[in-house]
Amino acid sequence: MSKKDKTLKEILDLILYENPATQDEIAEKLGITRRYVTQLLQPLVKEGAVKRAYMIDLKTYEEIVSSSDYVSAKNVQGNVFVNEMLDNMAKHVHSQLETSFNAVLEYDEDMAKKALEMDYATNNMVEKIRTSVETIVSINQHSEFSKSLLYNEIAYDLERIGDYCGHIAKFVINDVYEIEDKILKKLKRMYKTAQKMIRLAIKAFIEGESDLKDDLMELEDSIHILQSKAINLIATQMAENSFDEKERSNYFIYLFRVIKAFERIGDISVEMMDVAIEFHDNIPRPTTPRSFR
Repeated sequence: MSKKDKTLKEILDLILYENPATQDEIAEKLGITRRYVTQLLQPLVKEGAVKRAYMIDLKTYEEIVSSSDYVSAKNVQGNVFVNEMLDNMAKHVHSQLETSFNAVLEYDEDMAKKALEMDYATNNMVEKIRTSVETIVSINQHSEFSKSLLYNEIAYDLERIGDYCGHIAKFVINDVYEIEDKILKKLKRMYKTAQKMIRLAIKAFIEGESDLKDDLMELEDSIHILQSKAINLIATQMAENSFDEKERSNYFIYLFRVIKAFERIGDISVEMMDVAIEFHDNIPRPTTPRSFR
């Protein structure tokens, strides 16, 4: 993307989200001259793509952004700007999950606390996407309201994954025992599988690659098999220990929560895939809850 295109995108983003009243205000917030703002906006104002004071035609916005190297052509479908926000949120959640599980691997309480703090940013991202979708619907009268709301669903699903990352991090804070190697090996595989599932689901929604569902379902089968094996190992370990010791009992409870967290992250990824298929292929999602299918 050229410097000029990048600046134009920054101007349009500012108009879309901060509703500046004048070009002077735009120039001041971006640290550029008013003359340069006028130079970039004037052609769009003449075309009616930008209206004083100041409104953007979102179809034109997408064309401007997608015509540059900023996003791939597949991102033209839907709203490019919100896709970018979802992509950034997904990357943040990936990092949150990685930090949470590394805290378990290294038994590092400070890292676990950092992972929990990352959830504040996750929650803020959900709110930003929600308000952005509201803005899009109010500005663009031609938008499909039901489809626009699916952006919110993906954001809320990512927030739920962030919550389960917190369950993993809390194991280190709440517990006094490290996890035995046999069980830890299963958890490592569950972690890697969960990360792959999130990536596939987000890719399917943002880039319209709903044919990735078969790959995702294979991973879901894998994560459930790993869950079963991990639970069997814990059951064996429980049989070998006395429940008279309260701390040891808590260890098993918190460990089950970690395993359940990975399973739920996998289930949520499948739900996001269903949303992607509804968004791009117009195939309604199943109404039966996943636990009863």
